[in-house]
Amino acid sequence: MDKLQSIRGVAFDLDGTLVDSAPGLTAAVDSALYALELPVAGEDRVVTWIGNGADVLMERALNWARQERATQRAAQGKPSVDSHDIPQDEQLRVLRRLFDRYYAEFAEEGSFLFPHVEQTLAALHASGLPLALVTNKPTPFVAPILASLGIDSYFSVVIGGDDVQNKKPHPEPLLKVAEKLSLTPEALLFVGDSRNDIQAAKAAGCASVGLTYGYNYGEAIALSEPDVIFDHFNELLPALGLANSENQESKHD
Repeated sequence: MDKLQSIRGVAFDLDGTLVDSAPGLTAAVDSALYALELPVAGEDRVVTWIGNGADVLMERALNWARQERATQRAAQGKPSVDSHDIPQDEQLRVLRRLFDRYYAEFAEEGSFLFPHVEQTLAALHASGLPLALVTNKPTPFVAPILASLGIDSYFSVVIGGDDVQNKKPHPEPLLKVAEKLSLTPEALLFVGDSRNDIQAAKAAGCASVGLTYGYNYGEAIALSEPDVIFDHFNELLPALGLANSENQESKHD
């Protein structure tokens, strides 16, 4: 906790930290796979692919779907590869375009704030701490989601996946936030749910909070050794010297 005493700004991951985006992402991924006549994955599987941006999400989805279909075809006594299949790299390009089209439809209605997020952000903002958002999600989707959930006004800096050359776990997004907020990296706290977030914070020289309820590829956040681990989002408030009401609930919960 000592590292949090010198914090002068806080940056947050989006998916799995502030927002449960799995329903919208799953709907878009499965719709894109279905359009290419590939097996659909379902939410339990899609959540293990979230965290590295849309390109990697689509690579993971396509690799799984092709393997799944090959297994199905083998069970039916058919060749594992259909001679009519387009090359995998072309499939990937088409799948990404389809994902963008479908996610534009599902992103807002398929994204929900986790418990205590709205009140905690409001309290942090009211305290005067500058807040930032850092996500690997494609930038065009970020602002509409924040606005639809009513939390867009809390952030003075928003960095999406298209705003940097190197996404998390590279330190570039966090160093960019620190620069925009006129802070040293040591004065910036990064709050996330996955190893990408903790690795990015360590590489940038920022303190980190790891949340246990996120996605993180199915592994415990403790394995990434963040500076602090919280089970609940509003534990941030007392850690940063602010009052916390245990019975606060967001209107979105």
